[in-house]
Amino acid sequence: MFESVRLIQEKYPFIPQFARFFLVGILNTAIDFGVLNLLMYISEKSSGFYYPLFKSISFLFAVTNSYFFNKHWTFKATEKDNAGEFFKFTIINLIGWGLNVGTASYIVNIIGAPEGLSPILWGNFAAISATVVTLFWNFIGMKFLVFKK
Repeated sequence: MFESVRLIQEKYPFIPQFARFFLVGILNTAIDFGVLNLLMYISEKSSGFYYPLFKSISFLFAVTNSYFFNKHWTFKATEKDNAGEFFKFTIINLIGWGLNVGTASYIVNIIGAPEGLSPILWGNFAAISATVVTLFWNFIGMKFLVFKK
């Protein structure tokens, strides 16, 4: 079995990297959802102007965590030009932020929660949907533009 895993890693070296990226993403998602739900709970607001604001704040916390874990663990980057690398990381994540917050806000504020469904539960569904949309954009951007070797 271990021989099969080793052969797959040799033939497709991006698979273990994507697995690490996915695990970091799970942690980032937990941070994102934790901050988002805390803000919705404290403010008792879960739609309108407040939702994109709260989603932006929670996304920022998750992205900060993402930079350090993806740089040092996922992609094992050794870039000496940290300012240039961080600039590229910021650009990729600004686009990711647009995809993430835009998708989630569209679901919450345009589609709206189905009748009888909690607005907070709908806000979390929107956040999950946005995370899926953003996952692939972020991996490709990080691998080929930010932390490339």
